[in-house]
Amino acid sequence: MLYIGVDLGGTKMAAGLVTRDGVILGKASAPTQVGLPHEQILKNMASLIGDVLSETGRTADDIGAIGIGSPGSVDDSRGTVVFANNLYWRHVPVRGELQKYYDKPVFVDNDANVAALAEMVAGAARDRRNLVLLTLGTGVGSGIVIDGRVFGGSHHVGAELGHLCVQMDGEQCTCGNKGCLERYTSATALVREGRRALIDYPDSIIATKAGGNLDNVTAKIVIDAARERDPMAIDIFERYIHYLALGIITIINAFDPEVIVLGGGVSAAGDFLLEPLRRHVKEHIFYKDLPHATVELSPLGNDAGIIGAAMLGAIESGGL
Repeated sequence: MLYIGVDLGGTKMAAGLVTRDGVILGKASAPTQVGLPHEQILKNMASLIGDVLSETGRTADDIGAIGIGSPGSVDDSRGTVVFANNLYWRHVPVRGELQKYYDKPVFVDNDANVAALAEMVAGAARDRRNLVLLTLGTGVGSGIVIDGRVFGGSHHVGAELGHLCVQMDGEQCTCGNKGCLERYTSATALVREGRRALIDYPDSIIATKAGGNLDNVTAKIVIDAARERDPMAIDIFERYIHYLALGIITIINAFDPEVIVLGGGVSAAGDFLLEPLRRHVKEHIFYKDLPHATVELSPLGNDAGIIGAAMLGAIESGGL
């Protein structure tokens, strides 16, 4: 059986035809056009699904279900996006709207949750049943899979691991609290600290790479400067590793997963990130005489959203 997966974002939506093993047979994308009525956006999504089916020589009869990964808070039991800030959506009945066009089961979940599911099926946690995904991007997204199923909590708002507190009265977070994990381990955190270093140390490699312009500082510049042994960048990156390891150890202590997978832009640092992070976790893990979760990098990139969304349908329809 085949499944449709849709990765719905604030800028674009991407749909793919996926096997139950997580192989994408064909995909297409289109602008989301945020600002249009949700009915129109979902009608456009139905059209995009039709394009994928047409391009792969399939029809709706060939698919078992449709899965959608959406930003924001999702009531997966009702197929409703409760709140998605970047879509300007509140209580949007995604399942009901899409079933106007396809008489198929439709499943909806948070985009980070479905990305975690993709890692279980086709990524760094293949054949594992318990894992946590952290996406290190503008913020820190997260998804939890327990016994092969996405865990969203009792009220569909669980797995917000980016808002674990790792520093009492620390950096102000957009959530209203202080000291959240994402304020220290996102790409945004590296940019913030890189800009501070540029101001305080105008002769640093960070400042040179950014041309002395605060607006040019990126997470990649900070990481590249650390690779080149810039003392300021090394200090920033070591503190980044410290807080990320602290968050990971907290997650291990709470969930004891088999794998913790890292995705998002910062994960592109590869072994430069992974090797010191693994050492730090191993050094500070609570139960040193027992096995603990491995830390791995996601190999799926932008396909994780499509694959994971499709797997929602595969799981619920008994195909996985």
